[in-house]
Amino acid sequence: MSEIPSLVQDLALILVTAGIVTLLFKKLKQPLVLGYIMAGVIVSPNMPMTMSIIDEQNIHTWADIGVMFLLFALGLDFSIKKILKMGMAPVIAALTIIFSMMTIGITVAELFGWSRMNGLFLAGMLAMSSTTIIYKAFDDLGLKQQQFASLVMSVLILEDILAIVMMVVLTTIAKGGSASSEEQGLLTSLLSIVFFLILWFVVGLFFIPIFLRKVRKLINDEVLLIVSVALCCAMAVFASMVGFSSAFGSFVMGSILAETIEAKKIEKVVEPVKNLFGAIFFVSVGMLVNINVVMEQWVAILVLTLSIILGQSIFGTFGFLLSGQPLKTAMRCGFSMTQIGEFAFIIASLGLSLGIISNFLYPVVVTVSVITTFTTPYMIRGAVPVYKIVEKSLPKAWISRINKISDIAPTNKDNSQGYWKPLIIQMVINTLIYSVLSSAIVILMLTIGEAILKSFMPTKWAHLLCAAITIIMLAPFLRAMVVKKNRSEEFRALWIGSRHNRAPLTFTIIARVAIAMSYVCYILNQLTDFPKAMMLCFAICAVIFIVYSRSIKSQSIKLERLFLLNLKSKELEARATGKKRPLFEGRLLDRDLHIALVDVPQDSTWAGKTLSELKLGQRFGVHVSSIMRGHQKINIPSGEDMIFPHDQLNVIGSDEQLAIVNAALQEEQYPEPTEFAEHEMQLRRFSVDDNSMLVGKSLITSQLRDKYNCMLVGLEEGLENLTNVSPLYLFKPGDILWIVGEEQDIKRLSKEL
Repeated sequence: MSEIPSLVQDLALILVTAGIVTLLFKKLKQPLVLGYIMAGVIVSPNMPMTMSIIDEQNIHTWADIGVMFLLFALGLDFSIKKILKMGMAPVIAALTIIFSMMTIGITVAELFGWSRMNGLFLAGMLAMSSTTIIYKAFDDLGLKQQQFASLVMSVLILEDILAIVMMVVLTTIAKGGSASSEEQGLLTSLLSIVFFLILWFVVGLFFIPIFLRKVRKLINDEVLLIVSVALCCAMAVFASMVGFSSAFGSFVMGSILAETIEAKKIEKVVEPVKNLFGAIFFVSVGMLVNINVVMEQWVAILVLTLSIILGQSIFGTFGFLLSGQPLKTAMRCGFSMTQIGEFAFIIASLGLSLGIISNFLYPVVVTVSVITTFTTPYMIRGAVPVYKIVEKSLPKAWISRINKISDIAPTNKDNSQGYWKPLIIQMVINTLIYSVLSSAIVILMLTIGEAILKSFMPTKWAHLLCAAITIIMLAPFLRAMVVKKNRSEEFRALWIGSRHNRAPLTFTIIARVAIAMSYVCYILNQLTDFPKAMMLCFAICAVIFIVYSRSIKSQSIKLERLFLLNLKSKELEARATGKKRPLFEGRLLDRDLHIALVDVPQDSTWAGKTLSELKLGQRFGVHVSSIMRGHQKINIPSGEDMIFPHDQLNVIGSDEQLAIVNAALQEEQYPEPTEFAEHEMQLRRFSVDDNSMLVGKSLITSQLRDKYNCMLVGLEEGLENLTNVSPLYLFKPGDILWIVGEEQDIKRLSKEL
């Protein structure tokens, strides 16, 4: 028998250890992430008293795949439209927290005399709270349905996005040379991020939903898993080819798929893969923990732990106050974010892979993360008691002024006077998107298209044909760039409202025409030797033709409508199936009420009961506004509507009421059976003799079902046939009955027969 490869041996050791440790952590009700890290510490080469892995490089490769799938799953939870609808409030909170914690990180690094790179990477690690740990803590404490929890999750989503950008920025800084080249490289990287993000999202949201719709009838869970992982890996490879990390590409693909109808299905089928590789990643994190380094750096660990707990508590509260939340809510939000987690490990791994941070920093950060993870539930619970102390200590006038910050905080409403602001914003966004698409087409045609055409014809003709094809491909986008919003309600209102508006409005058209002409001139300059004046004349004629061509107009409108349909497909599906949240939900927030979606467990004692029987209003003071059952939605259910397992209830109530409802749903469940053998069904053959209690009785009067919990299958006739027994049939001696029931019921029946 051939020897088992070291990779298989290492994988077996990791998974066995992780399985044992995570079972223990599950029993102790601790986050599984900590269990994986502890398993990594156990199998680490730094632990001489335990078995350790053979080949660390293979494990790190698997860990890189784990990071890729973790960020792919994170992207599936990300929604572009949801972020845009958040408004400025979460942005203000997130930016305040990030910049404050980065400042603390740099200050601590300076305090201990660490290098500049150690300080920058430490700042990035401290700036990001752990989405996984906070979500788990909210779930364990029964706070997931409360309003402040949703505010925290909104900020965490923004932090995760900014962490992706931060990874790219840190990589650029790490690879930079002089200060000037570093600044230039940073600017180039940021522009590249913007360019490729717009390009990938627009192209991805155009083609991928169409592809998934075309093959929907061919896709089952197995095929969907393969297709999803293939798209994830393809984007990861492409991102690496253009200079970004594979993790960044995975996140982008997850974000694109998040806008498709199949997003939930993809998330479900990919979850086991993510869990497997994610576990290996967190185990690899634990493997880099050196106990000796931890003992040497205990002062730094203590200072960083206190910095995170105090910094997030103070600056987190301040950030949420600036975003418009009252002091109590702001403190509950700020105290919930007092830890670091998965992104700290990813950023630390990035620094090690680039070889620019010290080896001691990784185990220090992991140790700090473990400590702050343990303290997180206590910080969440302690927010309200601390608020009460603050409320008693500060004058009421101060508390009132602090709470009035929300009156001047930005809101999601547009308070601008007039139409200039929305019009200019829309024009800039449209011009930016169509410029990115046009630039991508030009780059592809001048690199790949030109080379292909040269292989079939002389260079001069190849250049002319390439220029013509490129301009034709650009035509729908250039037309949309020039014409879009020129006949909008805002444009017409400004044009009619005042003569002074006409000059700047005309300038917006001229500016967009100039941008469109510049693309035509650039193509001609690269592919022809026309004089400059001739190029300019040709560009003017081309843009005029593009703007007034009916066929190009039809094609441009068709492409835009198809893109918008793909972008809204998930929302349209949610409306059709009743999953979209009601429009009146926002009005409830001002009255200390909100709507929460609660799931009915499969073993719930509520199942099979009507709303009138459950008396939710009397017991908890809540109202059920709708019941979602598969693709069916029951709005304003009556008292006679029954609850079924796996129903989703839209419940209206306060935070406290919803927390009680959620706790009751989890508690009021049928206990899991422990002795399965006692409930095993058996089929027995009984003969009716002269002394049997069944003689002269019918199936109805025998009480086989009611008294003995047994069922008569049939009456034996001959050797093979069983006949159904009429409820009015009178049993007589000599009848042979076949009866089914649980073992204990069969024994009880046999004694009395």
